[in-house]
Amino acid sequence: MKISTLSALVVVTSLAASSGALAQDAAAGKTSFNKCLACHAIGEGAKNKVGPVLNGLDGRKSGTIEGYSYSDANKNSGITWGKDVFLEYIKDPRAKIPGTKMIFAGIKNEKEAGDLWAYVASFDKDGKQK
Repeated sequence: MKISTLSALVVVTSLAASSGALAQDAAAGKTSFNKCLACHAIGEGAKNKVGPVLNGLDGRKSGTIEGYSYSDANKNSGITWGKDVFLEYIKDPRAKIPGTKMIFAGIKNEKEAGDLWAYVASFDKDGKQK
């Protein structure tokens, strides 16, 4: 009986540790967003810059922010932004959307990219944090 209890404790502890390692941290994502600030804005009052506003990105179709001049590649990509698409895109934007205007080397670190998504996805279309 003691062995099965100990085994269950080890399994639960291992699961908790592994899920914690994968947890996304929006506060850390806010720091990572500093890499994006030269081209993108987010939050209340955000305006298009070299790149479009990122408010309400989760669930938004690519190439649809009013007043931003997207590349044909971006407008015709068929992408609807969500976590999985963003994580693939942010690793290497030009590989995901050949012909995009975005000139950014990408974020290869999965934890950093996940944190960045957590931060960006926390803003609704009006720039308010959810």
